[in-house]
Amino acid sequence: MEALPESALSKVVGKILCCECGTPIDANPANMCVACLRTQVDITEGIPKQVTIHWCKFCERYLNPPNQWVAASLESRELMALCLKKLKNLAKVKLIDASFLWTEPHSKRIKIKLSIQAEVLGGAILQQTFVVEYVVAYQMCPDCHRVEAKDHWNAVVQVRQKTKQRKTLFYVEQLLIKYGATKDCVGIKPNHEGLDFFFATESKAKTLVDFFQSMIPVRYSHSKKLISHDVQSNTYNYKYTFMVDVVPVCKDNVVCLSKQLAHSMGGIGQICVVTKVAQSVHIMDPETCQFAEINSVTYYKFPFKSLCRSRDLVEYTVMNIEPILQKDRNSFVGQGKVSHKHVLADCWVVKTSELGNDDSTVHCRTYMGHILHIGDTVVGLDLKNCNVNNQDLEQMNTDKIPDVVLVKKVYADKTLRNRRRRWRLKHMEGFPHMDTESCNDEYNDFAADLEEDPTMRQYVNIYKDTTKVPVDEDDDDEECPKISLAEMLDDLDIGQEDATGEEGGEMLE
Repeated sequence: MEALPESALSKVVGKILCCECGTPIDANPANMCVACLRTQVDITEGIPKQVTIHWCKFCERYLNPPNQWVAASLESRELMALCLKKLKNLAKVKLIDASFLWTEPHSKRIKIKLSIQAEVLGGAILQQTFVVEYVVAYQMCPDCHRVEAKDHWNAVVQVRQKTKQRKTLFYVEQLLIKYGATKDCVGIKPNHEGLDFFFATESKAKTLVDFFQSMIPVRYSHSKKLISHDVQSNTYNYKYTFMVDVVPVCKDNVVCLSKQLAHSMGGIGQICVVTKVAQSVHIMDPETCQFAEINSVTYYKFPFKSLCRSRDLVEYTVMNIEPILQKDRNSFVGQGKVSHKHVLADCWVVKTSELGNDDSTVHCRTYMGHILHIGDTVVGLDLKNCNVNNQDLEQMNTDKIPDVVLVKKVYADKTLRNRRRRWRLKHMEGFPHMDTESCNDEYNDFAADLEEDPTMRQYVNIYKDTTKVPVDEDDDDEECPKISLAEMLDDLDIGQEDATGEEGGEMLE
């Protein structure tokens, strides 16, 4: 008899009967079929089928135990990790798959389908699939609780501008509204020189300070005060204060620089006009059309203040104007930059209140030769007859002090311009104060600056004013600067207050 080779032999696996139901099955350590094994052993035992997770409806964050709040959208990986972390005894089994099941978005229920494996009855591997339901319960997080309390804060940013003028603060207000820099504030309190912004954490307060530093010339200092100290855990509770000092000059101010600062700016004249306050202070020499930019570090190293307020400016009428040619002004221009957007000119003006008196005509130089014509009205500072207390001005030679410094052209009467103005701005409550007539006048001047300076409007949200009645076209002045309809935004009224405290909230371009 010939023996078969080993390669020709085939291995036959025998069947056994299930010890419970008698169904033929492959041999396994439990000697039971899958159906009977599931009736005898439940590997999901000990894993909860219904779990509660906490959600803050104000900031829309979930509680990640023990005390961390995380933001997670529906059916996201972050929410899946948070839900799996809430399941007890899940580490005792092997997780194979997990997926979300659809639920009604407003049902406050989240369902997850899980597939797990575990070793049972002497080495048999059993896999089961089950559904866990998560109930979303409301719980206010500590940050939102402090916001609702209105009085609990850990950091404050005190913004101050130590001057009676408010133009720069009006500009700061619009920056805060446009970029939403105060969205993390737990409270805002007005002050006679600015505002106090309260925050729950020091980091959020520092973010607002950084915003101010990137937008306007400021300097700041900070301090902290110990509130409590836990000896057992060695923890300290501080309250932080950030003092932000805004430069005390505004647009259209006449200033007198120190000799050292004027020399470092390329020999610019000491008597200058502030043309803009943005990331730095922009000044212009009316005698030479030379300009310079002074940052916050330079300003506080060589500080200077305004020689006047807007109400101290005198109204003049242009009697004659002659532009100065480029070749004629090279002899008296310093080493600094010269503006090519402006035209230097000799100007003869007379006070509007003294029109008809030939002896009252005054000669001066101005950088507004490109917009001034005979008969135009301008405002300027009468340095010859005004009483100014300034140390740098007193040390100057009288020959170098001009009789009149022209600041700004007057296009139309303020009342008429306000009536023609078909746009508006949003305001923050109490900032700046609008309870005095002088502040209202300065706000009208700020609105006029927006109409005359297109670059300034880039950082301001301007809205259509549907309450204004259109004026007759016959009364309209073509030369008066205006804001085009394309630059205005529509304010969508949704019947609730927005972050700026006004009715209506969203902004549509």
